[in-house]
Amino acid sequence: MFIKVLLTIIFLVIMIGVGFYSRKQANSVDGFVLGGRSVGPWLTAFAYGTSYFSAVVFVGYAGQFGWKYGLSSAWIGIGNALIGSLLAWMILGRRTKLMTQHIESRTMPDFFGTRFRDQGLRVAASIIAFVFLIPYTAGVYSGISRLFEMGFGIPYEYCVIIMSILTAIYVILGGYKATAMNDFIQGLIMLFGIVAVIIAVLNDQGGFSQAVERLATIPSDADPLVNGGFASWFGPDPWGLLGVVILTSLGTMGLPQMVGKFYSITDESAIKRGTIISTIFAFIVAGGCYFLGGFGRLYEPVINEATGKIAFDSIVPAMLVTLPDVLIALVVLLVLSASMSTLASLVLTSSSTMTLDLIYRDKKALPGEVEEGSIDDIVSENIERRKVVIMRVLIVFFIVISLMIALNPPTFIAQLMGISWGALAGAFLAPFMLGLYWRGVTPVSVWACFIWGVGLTVINMLLGNPINPINCGAIAMVGGFPVVFLASLFTKKLPESDVERMFQCYEIK
Repeated sequence: MFIKVLLTIIFLVIMIGVGFYSRKQANSVDGFVLGGRSVGPWLTAFAYGTSYFSAVVFVGYAGQFGWKYGLSSAWIGIGNALIGSLLAWMILGRRTKLMTQHIESRTMPDFFGTRFRDQGLRVAASIIAFVFLIPYTAGVYSGISRLFEMGFGIPYEYCVIIMSILTAIYVILGGYKATAMNDFIQGLIMLFGIVAVIIAVLNDQGGFSQAVERLATIPSDADPLVNGGFASWFGPDPWGLLGVVILTSLGTMGLPQMVGKFYSITDESAIKRGTIISTIFAFIVAGGCYFLGGFGRLYEPVINEATGKIAFDSIVPAMLVTLPDVLIALVVLLVLSASMSTLASLVLTSSSTMTLDLIYRDKKALPGEVEEGSIDDIVSENIERRKVVIMRVLIVFFIVISLMIALNPPTFIAQLMGISWGALAGAFLAPFMLGLYWRGVTPVSVWACFIWGVGLTVINMLLGNPINPINCGAIAMVGGFPVVFLASLFTKKLPESDVERMFQCYEIK
């Protein structure tokens, strides 16, 4: 216990110390939200990866999908690396950086309002982002607290409250730069931790070959007479597995807290290096998490006393409880690192969106247009400081709301994330990606996609989830592309001169 407590205290002191170190750069809106758009490739790549993979993946998804699909769940991690990291950086990295800087966009809702010349889209997008980031944040709290409960014997409620307070401190102090620097430190812990834990768990089972042999003797849930499905290449349910790969991989391209990382990177050469770093990070961390979860059936499942069903969120903690104290301390730091980085990214995204896109909705001119009126420099500086203060207040507000949900979580972690990702990426992915590449996207088509993504997710939830939330989220994301394309063909286009001014950024060398 002494080792676990000591390592955790050192870790938390470093996190808060980074917040104090970065506070001078967090006095302006650009500094607080984007780190002054001067964050290098290593910090950006690790910030992207650590925001991507949290306790939701390590505890919730690895446990639930490892149990359901066995070793084939490792395909989810491979998909996360190839689609969610490599492809996302290749498709979105350069174009997002150039256009958002060109039109002076600081958030995803701001992009929709300026790119499509419709402030209503900006308001709607900010509300969607704020509402549906809350269940995701609650899922992260829940996941991290399960591990703390296992490692320290501290009640779940206390764990949740402590984590929320500590995360709030360093985000409020240092903004995005503190978050990115801490993400780098936390990412190193995650890389080392996941490798060490996998080795320890396999050794506990007599080695990799013996663990796979034991897994192959377990009968399928669908047909108790059939063995070997959990040790096969594509598992007992390949189509269900594909839905999870799509949701967790494609969804990152439509999430505000993920896409926002491309806003702040320094330049195009940094994007190329960041692509490689981010992809390798995802292979090790995501691939390792799901690979580890694939052996969950070799351990005794924990049954939820209230429902009589398997408590999926307790599978991974049950796998780790027999490890040596030093490794348990490492696991706690691993999940703490993953979760605090994701929490920091979520609360920063939510507070900046609410402040810049709802409370202060500055109407910006396009590049080349003349802005109406002028504002005194001193007045402008005061407004900037006021915005930063409001963002800090909203960080506390957002944490309190998600904390209330986390203290009484309505469902499994995986379902919380499925609802959140399905609505957000279902609404934002298609119009954002197509808006970077295709000049013909219309404002009406963006509205149609917002209604499609949020509507499908909410209706499915109200009907009691007749479609699994994971599969529903995947359908919402993929279906958004034909919605935007078809609606754009039959609705009014933006003025050509406006579109030309926005797309000029890609021609500048």
